[in-house]
Amino acid sequence: SPLRLNSVASMVDLDPKDMLPYAPSFGKPELRDVWSQMMVKKNPSLAGKPLSKPVVTCALTHALSICGYLFADESSAILAPDLYWGNYRLIFSNAYGAAIKTYNTFKDGGYDLDALEAALAEGPIGKKIVILNFPNNPTGYTITENEAVKMAEILTSAAEAGNQIVTLIDDAYFGLVYEEGVMEESIFARLADAHENLLAVKIDGATKEDYVWGFRVGFITYGIKGATDELYTALQDKTAGAVRGNISNVPHISQSILLKAYTSDAYQTEKQEKYEILKRRCVKVKEILASNAKYAEVFSALPFNSGYFMCLKLKSTEPEKVRQILLSDYSTGVIAASGVIRVAFSATPYDLLEELFENIYQACLKA
Repeated sequence: SPLRLNSVASMVDLDPKDMLPYAPSFGKPELRDVWSQMMVKKNPSLAGKPLSKPVVTCALTHALSICGYLFADESSAILAPDLYWGNYRLIFSNAYGAAIKTYNTFKDGGYDLDALEAALAEGPIGKKIVILNFPNNPTGYTITENEAVKMAEILTSAAEAGNQIVTLIDDAYFGLVYEEGVMEESIFARLADAHENLLAVKIDGATKEDYVWGFRVGFITYGIKGATDELYTALQDKTAGAVRGNISNVPHISQSILLKAYTSDAYQTEKQEKYEILKRRCVKVKEILASNAKYAEVFSALPFNSGYFMCLKLKSTEPEKVRQILLSDYSTGVIAASGVIRVAFSATPYDLLEELFENIYQACLKA
């Protein structure tokens, strides 16, 4: 039994052996098995496809950083939509020297797949890294089923042309889809066995899916057509080695608590309840925007259908100026990013959503 302070151990309803010792650098074995099973249950198209076993990371930021360590360097360019999570710059550019090369995100109310295809076609045939994030942060957009088919075709064609494609799939907000016709499975399910030249890397975790932001538990899973057990073993070993050399291991206590939750009879019911709260807020935002014609005079909503956020594109005012006015005059916090204002409807009580958008409107007028 681990040596321990009772003032620490008595605060948590876990066996001391499940929280105090180091966890393996690969992650807690039982949790890796359960997450793998859950991943296939949430993505039925993965059934029967050979995949690596998930390696546990200290949530998704760490998982992305580990992918940067494994796959990127100063000679790398990472293709991303021009509306992307700003932390990618710190993770890939500042830490590993990789350039982030952007393409247009939206066209005609949907994802600009032509821009993605053109970006992949630029430059010589060779190694290319692509990052995909659905639901997207900051826009709250997930591609439709039809767009998913086309996106998979574009990436597969690029691989068939001789490129070695590494597709990093940031599934931080996976499962939070609120409209019909939108891709419900991860794009990983379409890419995991698409082509021998296309390595699909699923980066996901409990952080947003299970509302445990401070637990810091994520996963990296690999899929590639024609993979052998030896290949997946090598990828898992290298990934765990990178974790070992970076943070040693992910907190054991967080992994053990999640393992207990995932095997609880109440888990699915509780998760559905929280999903309904977020969906209701998202639907309300669409109703507010549709019923207030005056808002269209100062801002317009970018496409959104999922996740935690949505974005407003301002007609003639600077997002940062509006953000500061909202904070100082209306006690309202938003994020100014990539020429837009990101609104977290996920963090706004349902009854305050109308006030939130009215505050944004008034701040735009002041700016």
